[in-house]
Amino acid sequence: MSRTPLALLLLLGLVACDEAKHSVAEGQGPSPTLPPPTKSWIPTINIAPARGWAEGATPVPGQGLRVAAFAEDLEHPRQVVVLPNGDVLVAESNGPPRPEDGKGIRGWVQGMVQGWAGAKATSANRITLLRDADHDGRAETRTALVQDLRSPYGMALVGDTLYVANTDALLRFPYREGETRITAPGEKVTDLPGGPLNHHWTKNVIASPDGTKLYVAVGSNSNVGENGLEAERERAAVWEVDARTGQHRIFASGTRNPVGLAWEPGTKVLWVAVNERDELGSDLVPDYMTGLKDGAFYGWPFSYYGQHVDSRVPPNPGMVAKAIPPDYALGPHTASLGLAFAPQQSGLPAPYNDGAFIGQHGSWNRRPPSGYKVIFVPFRDGRPNGAPIDILTGFLDAQGQAQGRPVGVAPDGRGGLLVADDVGNKIWRVTAGGGIAQR
Repeated sequence: MSRTPLALLLLLGLVACDEAKHSVAEGQGPSPTLPPPTKSWIPTINIAPARGWAEGATPVPGQGLRVAAFAEDLEHPRQVVVLPNGDVLVAESNGPPRPEDGKGIRGWVQGMVQGWAGAKATSANRITLLRDADHDGRAETRTALVQDLRSPYGMALVGDTLYVANTDALLRFPYREGETRITAPGEKVTDLPGGPLNHHWTKNVIASPDGTKLYVAVGSNSNVGENGLEAERERAAVWEVDARTGQHRIFASGTRNPVGLAWEPGTKVLWVAVNERDELGSDLVPDYMTGLKDGAFYGWPFSYYGQHVDSRVPPNPGMVAKAIPPDYALGPHTASLGLAFAPQQSGLPAPYNDGAFIGQHGSWNRRPPSGYKVIFVPFRDGRPNGAPIDILTGFLDAQGQAQGRPVGVAPDGRGGLLVADDVGNKIWRVTAGGGIAQR
C-alpha cells in the first residue's frame, strides 16, 4: 500500500472517529442495548492490519482449554468440515472478481479496508483435505480434494455426495470414503446469486438431517440496499434447496449477511449467524444468531432487531411490521461468521459441552475494535442460557495488528474444536487442559 492512500485512509478514519459509548457485552444476549444511531458520510474506520503469527505464537485459550496448530501454511482457510472418518475439509478461498462492487468513494474506502486487513489475496479456489492418521492432533497429510472452483465456501457431505457452494452455484461431486482427490467434474445443483456486483460473496450450505434438503446462506448485495432492491432479489436470505431437483424457495429472509449454519442437536432447529449492517455508529447494529423460523422475515434492509426502522432506506411500513427480532445478539460489528454446536460427547469440559461456538472475524467499523475471537454461548433446553464465554482470544497484538482472524469452527469428533484462521493461514485445534473451566 502506498503512503498517500494509507495517509488518506488514516485521515478519513480520524475525521469519522465515532467512539463506542457501550461495551460489547451490552450489545450481546437476548435483549441487547440499542442506542440511537450515529450517522456520518464517511464511516468510522478502525482497521487491524494483517500481520500473521510470529514463530511459536498462538491464540490465548479460555480457562480449562489449550490450543495448538492442527495445520499451517494454508491459503486463506475459511470454512472447515469434519467428515465421518475424521478427515477434515477446508475451503481455501477468497473473493472472486467483482468489477461492479466497490465503486465511488465508499467503495474505494471498502477496498482499502479489505486490502489492509488481508482480504484481497488471490483465491486458491480449492477444497483441501487434511488427515491426522495417527490422531496426535496435527494433520500429517494434505491433498487438494477438489480444485478449480469459484470462490468456494460451504461444504456438506450427504452419503456418497459432496456438495460445495461456489460463489455463484451449488455443485455436487461423487465421494468415496477415504479418497484424497476427486477428479469427476462437479454437477450443478442450482445457480446462486453472483455476477459482477456480488457484494457478500460467501455462500454456505448445510444439509437437512435426512439429506433431502440443502440450506444455503446468501448474503446481501450491499450494506443497506444502496445498490437498489432489484440487486437484492433472493439475497439476504437462507434458501431451501431440493437436493434431487435443485428447485429452491426462500426459507427465511431479511438476514443481511447470513453465514454460519448449524442444527441445534436437541431441538433440530436450524440456527444461523448473521452479520448486521454497518455505518450506524460503533454501537450499532449487533450481529446475531437465531433459530430460523420457516417463512420469517428478520428486517433487513428496512429495520433491524425487529422493528427498529433504518431511515436510510425508503420506508416500507408493511415489511417493518413483519420483522421479528432474532434470538441472541453477538455484539456490534463482531463479524460473526462461524457457527457450530457442541456435540453430546464434545470432549471439552463443562460448560463447553452444551451450546454454540462462534468464530468472530473482527470489526472494521467500530472503535474500539470488537470480535477477533472465538466465543461459546451456553445453551439449555435448546435455547441460549447465559453470557458468552471466550474460547480463543489474542488475535490482535498490543499494536492492534491482526495476527489472525477466526472464521469457520467445527468439533472434530476426537475431543477438539477446529478453528480456521484466514489471516494466520492456520487451522487451530482447541482441546481440554490448562486448568479448571468455570462459568
